[in-house]
Amino acid sequence: MVQLHLKRGDESQFLFTTTVDVQLETLIQQITAIHNGRLKVDRICSEIPELADHGITLPPNMQGLTDEQIVDLKLKDEWEERCVPSGGSVFKKDEIGRRNGHAPNDKMREVLMKTVEEAKALISKKQAQANICVTMEMVKEALDQLRGAVMIVYPMALPPHDPIRMEFENQEDLSGTQASLQVITEDECQLWWAGKELQRGKKLQDFIGKNEKTKIVVKIQKRGQGAPAREPLVTEEQQKQMMMHYYRRQEELKKLEEADDDSHLDSEWSDRQALKRQFQGLTNVKWGPR
Repeated sequence: MVQLHLKRGDESQFLFTTTVDVQLETLIQQITAIHNGRLKVDRICSEIPELADHGITLPPNMQGLTDEQIVDLKLKDEWEERCVPSGGSVFKKDEIGRRNGHAPNDKMREVLMKTVEEAKALISKKQAQANICVTMEMVKEALDQLRGAVMIVYPMALPPHDPIRMEFENQEDLSGTQASLQVITEDECQLWWAGKELQRGKKLQDFIGKNEKTKIVVKIQKRGQGAPAREPLVTEEQQKQMMMHYYRRQEELKKLEEADDDSHLDSEWSDRQALKRQFQGLTNVKWGPR
């Protein structure tokens, strides 16, 4: 199996296995699904702590308003009584006025937070460092874990306007957000290897050959952004090791230079003729008047 190390820019994303005989349209579809799936898991994992701390999201027309404004406008959250967390709620006011403040109790909060950590670990970028390939099944498993935890804490389901429920139902609206810039649709996705675009209509083997044991770094990006920067000849870790080696070598040379002192040649013990003069009785000869 061919191993692809997917990167976006210089940032590592995940490992993926395939075959050299795969059609590039199929490969792009698979990689795009995993890429966007990982982003969805990340978005849900960033919202669930807010759910655990401050409860469900208020209706859009009530978000950001003070309690006085809500009373003056005679607004009411009809979902507050329907969406009560299991075991009762604990009031923790949301200072930004986005959620209703009726948070789950500590036990249910722990269920949510523990599941978030497990889901993050499944699709983490650290999987690439551990040489573990990410599959679409792993992404789906992470989503199922998150969905199950939310259903345990909120058996009556979340309001339809809650971003977590919208993510699960694929109805999220990312327009105007930073998250929308990270998503890559299948039509605009491009794969690059060794400065060349892996063009649709061909097979992977048309670019990398027929060796199934090949490992390559592939860049993923949106169409129209041009060719990505090529991989450096030396990795960051290798560069650090080389710098450490050169530094140690310089320190060793400094010590050798400091030790390169000829003053010891004037010492009595270093005189090669000392033994000869001793036999001849010339060791204590002194010249000059007494």
